[in-house]
Amino acid sequence: MFVKICGITNEDDALLAVAMGADAVGFVFAPSSRQIAAKRVYDITRRLPPEILTVGVFRDEHPSRVIDLVNASGVKGAQLHGNESIAAVAEVAKEVRWVIKAYAAGSPRLAQADRLATDLVLLDAQGPGSGQVFDWSLAVDVPASARLILAGGLTPDNVADAVHTVRPWGVDVATGVESSPGRKEAMAVKHFIERARAAAPQPYLGPDELPYDWSDEDWPGR
Repeated sequence: MFVKICGITNEDDALLAVAMGADAVGFVFAPSSRQIAAKRVYDITRRLPPEILTVGVFRDEHPSRVIDLVNASGVKGAQLHGNESIAAVAEVAKEVRWVIKAYAAGSPRLAQADRLATDLVLLDAQGPGSGQVFDWSLAVDVPASARLILAGGLTPDNVADAVHTVRPWGVDVATGVESSPGRKEAMAVKHFIERARAAAPQPYLGPDELPYDWSDEDWPGR
């Protein structure tokens, strides 16, 4: 079970998420109460282990701007959380190894998700960052070929139910593990990760396999 802790605004919370076992941490570059500057993100990402996926979150930015900020901040991935076109996603994916395309639950645009240059699809509530739960049955609209990351109002109290119901590839949380906007609460992060993992089916891993390898230095795009 892939777990991403999003809305990181400081180094302590990034290190906390990593220590608690998160696979990924997210930094919001889009307008938000959790927005953070690229230089601050760079100072944080260079102190994180290479196996952690670091993701910048964008909304309706020009692809060249997304690529510039990814490079300036040192993140490995980009999460496109607006109305980005299939062509825009493809343009970012040419230069950024890991791209997550986010959609609002119930969006008719989900029908296009199997044509994206990425198979990482995040399903969120209508208001991103609102902390609101949506009808999880809407996850059936996500193409079967996608690796579904479930977001939207997840908390330590409901993440196990969400995983049992939706069977996503991963989960993403920001508001649900905060003590205040942009500040993570240690026990909430710990319980969220533990409960998400406990509820997930256990995949088979061969003797030399790891579930994720985000430090792919051989990718030809970089």
